[in-house]
Amino acid sequence: MPHRTDVVVTDLRAEHGAPLLGLGTALPRLSWTARAAADVPATWEQSAYEVRVTPLPPVPGAEPPRSWSSGRVDSGDSVLVPWPAAPLRSRERVRVEVRLWGRDAEPTSFSRPLVLETGLLAPSDWTAVPVGPDWDEDPGVDHRPALLRREFSLPGPVARARLHVTAHGLHEVEVNGERVGDEVLAPGWTSYSHRLRHRTHDVTHLVREGGNAVGAWLADGWYRGRFGIRGGSRNLYGERTALIAQLEVDLADGRRVVVATGPGTGEDGGTWRAAHGPVLASNLYEGESHDARLAVPGFSTAGFDDSAWAGVRRYERDPATLVAADGPPVRCTREVLPVAVLTSPSGATILDFGQNLTGRLRIRVRGCAGDRVQLRHAEVLQDGELYTRPLRTARATDTYVLAGGGGTGEPEVWEPRFTMHGFRYAEVTGWPGRLDEGDVVARVHHSDMARTGWFSCSDDRLNRLHENVVWSMRSNFVDIPTDCPQRDERLGWTGDIQVFAPTAAFLYDCSGFLASWLRDVAVEQLPDGTVPWYVPRVPASFWEPPQPGAVWGDVAVLTPWVLFQRYGDVGVLRAQYASARAWVDLVERLAGPDRLWDSGLQLGDWLDPAAPPDRPAEARTDRYLVATAYFAHSARTLARTAHVLGEQEDAARYGALADEVREAFAREHLRPGGRLSSDAQTAYALALVFDLLPEGEREAAGRRLAELVAEDGNRVATGFAGVNLVTDALTTTGHDETAHALLTETGCPSWLYQVAMGATTTWERWDSMLPDGTVNPGQMTSFNHYALGSIADWMHRTVAGLAPAEPGYRRLLVRPRPGPGLTSAAARHETPRGTAAVSWRRDGDRLVVDVDVPLGVRAAVDLPGRPVSEVGAGRHRFEVATTPAPAPVPSPA
Repeated sequence: MPHRTDVVVTDLRAEHGAPLLGLGTALPRLSWTARAAADVPATWEQSAYEVRVTPLPPVPGAEPPRSWSSGRVDSGDSVLVPWPAAPLRSRERVRVEVRLWGRDAEPTSFSRPLVLETGLLAPSDWTAVPVGPDWDEDPGVDHRPALLRREFSLPGPVARARLHVTAHGLHEVEVNGERVGDEVLAPGWTSYSHRLRHRTHDVTHLVREGGNAVGAWLADGWYRGRFGIRGGSRNLYGERTALIAQLEVDLADGRRVVVATGPGTGEDGGTWRAAHGPVLASNLYEGESHDARLAVPGFSTAGFDDSAWAGVRRYERDPATLVAADGPPVRCTREVLPVAVLTSPSGATILDFGQNLTGRLRIRVRGCAGDRVQLRHAEVLQDGELYTRPLRTARATDTYVLAGGGGTGEPEVWEPRFTMHGFRYAEVTGWPGRLDEGDVVARVHHSDMARTGWFSCSDDRLNRLHENVVWSMRSNFVDIPTDCPQRDERLGWTGDIQVFAPTAAFLYDCSGFLASWLRDVAVEQLPDGTVPWYVPRVPASFWEPPQPGAVWGDVAVLTPWVLFQRYGDVGVLRAQYASARAWVDLVERLAGPDRLWDSGLQLGDWLDPAAPPDRPAEARTDRYLVATAYFAHSARTLARTAHVLGEQEDAARYGALADEVREAFAREHLRPGGRLSSDAQTAYALALVFDLLPEGEREAAGRRLAELVAEDGNRVATGFAGVNLVTDALTTTGHDETAHALLTETGCPSWLYQVAMGATTTWERWDSMLPDGTVNPGQMTSFNHYALGSIADWMHRTVAGLAPAEPGYRRLLVRPRPGPGLTSAAARHETPRGTAAVSWRRDGDRLVVDVDVPLGVRAAVDLPGRPVSEVGAGRHRFEVATTPAPAPVPSPA
């Protein structure tokens, strides 16, 4: 059959870019993108597809089984399409190809193949059990990381080798002296009691016929190291670290050899042994101490003498709790050199990396045996010195003791293994000799998600603000969505990600990352429906036991909805539906018949800039107004979720509940003339964006919000509950210029105040640094939080004008609203269906807008002074009359 050449199928993927090796589902959903290879009609749309699946034998050269085909399936779906073939088995490897039809008879060519390989899908696939060092340890202190090793022999040439590995604690694995993989802080942090992630590695190139060895490093990490706020706790999940590893080697003759963790002697005579290595201490808060004089070279190679090593102990683990990782691991994604070497007033050497980041330092140093180099980290300087008070009890200090060799020969190169710091500055003490360029490098670490969104405009201050948002997301998406990367906290606060999720989903493909974390939200949820303040849940005095709190608990409903809207993922709605329902049902019981949630502990509009430094919940907006508003919004969102899932009885029930709460909100909080009981920016933002006011009151409420912004000198007067809503509330009520004035204000508090103060990330408080250059005196002061950066979502959708009009960007909304002082703006996003982009510029009295629409997608184009039009795929240019860009009006002093 002839095929068309002007359309090609690209970017074939499984799930949300899940690891293709060690896939954790027997029924992986498939997505793909259609792109125009040449001129193609803008009306081309997929009308059918065919999936071809070819099993691949484990032994190269064997005759592959015949391919299976779905045949032509009449459907326009291309995002998360259900697996059409028989369920995959554990360890099964297949090649997948897709081709498409438009509305004519000719199909495209098949796509480039996607090779998938499942991991261990059933608990019975696991023979490995946890093993750790056979020595006694004091449970009340940080522990010296251990080394484990085992030798084994392979009786023939190797065809394929896979290592399935995880740990109680953190691990790094080596085979025959070579590091396996490049991820760090593995296996990451989940609710370990319920879900422990493992990964599968291809180690075929590392093993060989004859003698082999596998070795591992084990550290405390989140599992048993000190972690949590107010001093933290130890042994959160257990008192002993352990490795769980299963190496499966398929030989060329068809035999399989399995080398798994377990006590005693294996069939090949190998045993697991344990000893201490050169790492003296390692903690996520404290840092790491390494004495290179105690290195154990060759411990992961065959023939190493481990006769003096200890044995191992076996521990218990239900293999049903072992789950395959479905998001990217934490990796080093870039390196940053210092921009300046400073000498502090006290004489200390301080390196300025020019960017606040999350990661650690790699050093290259020559010196004598016993020379000790100390590295202290902090986000800011005060009075020219490293300022560590905001770190609270986190020492954030790494120490390296040199093995020696003097000033000649090869330098020693070292980087910590099992710690992470949030910092811009590093104080270096004890450095032997001269510190040369390249001797100290900051290595940036975060979950290695694909970048999907970009923004730029003619105002460099806004570009810097947007870049700050990106850096704060990088810094805090370290396996879970954390609040901050530097102090003794770093917890998965649910309210922070609830307000930031739309921004995150534009900037990076965080679908698998957040879907995994949401599963932990569900398993940590209390039986009555209470969502913990942070997930995974750990003891933290005031925050325990968890209490129901608006904004934070609403993550169970609102964040799955964001993932559905941005990625078209119905599966995440289904997976989280029981959790979402339990939350709304709980709030319904707490509110009672009057539908007003006016009781209990509420954080309200947390960190309103008017709140005292040490009382961050004392906001201008009544906390119970916030709670009731969120109750209405979550009930409405749950009704929409139920409708998508076909749960029509629930959709009707929760829709009616949302109507009742909406009426109760207006009855309790609405005053004559569109005024609210709390005459504050956040109150109006919630009421307008959540649609809680009678239609006749919206205009007056929007006008009052604009008046409040003007009365505040265009300064922000919201905390976490209103920060992601206030500009939308203004634009949806016709106050575009006020919204832009709010965005571009530079007085404190404002987004650009932080930029003017030299910020390179977004801050926890609007005034984390005071105008005089000193740090806010509050005990909760971070310079790297992403919640206040949720303004970037409005910048993408309104300043540039690119938004989804239907879930998964099946349809786009192009609605730029150029603000005063701006002459151009642009946004680009890698949608699940291809690249979408909007750019505009002022050309005299004309506004010129360029729109790129992916193949098979349509866009509603809504430009100022022009009727809304609908366009199909391709590049489109529009010109409309406009007034020249006025200069921004400065706010009153």
